[in-house]
Amino acid sequence: MKRVLLFLPLIIAAAIGVILFWGLGNDPTKLDSARIDDPLPLFSLPSLQNPERLLSQEDVKGKVSLLNVWATWCPSCRVEHPYLLKIAKQYGVPVIGLNYKDERESAKNWLVQLGNPYLFNIFDEKGKLGLDLGVYGAPETYIVDKKGIVRYRHVGVVDEQVWKSILEPRIKQYSKQG
Repeated sequence: MKRVLLFLPLIIAAAIGVILFWGLGNDPTKLDSARIDDPLPLFSLPSLQNPERLLSQEDVKGKVSLLNVWATWCPSCRVEHPYLLKIAKQYGVPVIGLNYKDERESAKNWLVQLGNPYLFNIFDEKGKLGLDLGVYGAPETYIVDKKGIVRYRHVGVVDEQVWKSILEPRIKQYSKQG
């Protein structure tokens, strides 16, 4: 029995090594979402720009769109912002903002200073919609189809490579579907 106890630290170290090795093989941007192929959660939240206007999942329906989770406290959101402007302008894809756990005035100033790629912005001050969507943090971008069904989730910065290899083909695919 004492001999078995001698090998216990080695067994624990080997188990930790296996777990770490398994984790290295996972792509952190490919987090599954419980919301894939489900409708957007029901919500009623104010517009960022117009607090009197309440937005709901009905406002997101009608066209295949990107729902981008962003905040002014998120440095990666600043990195991807110019590319979101390009997607909205050059490719004509509706980009809907979900301003997540942010301050309204800071977010409005951000859009004035950096430009506004968003068709409209949902102001999720307390993160309720983000929680219902399963948001881990910002930035995250969802593809939502014409019927308001969440089709894909991307965690991390949207850039040229992500747009061309992941998002654009899926947008085209879902745009062809009824």
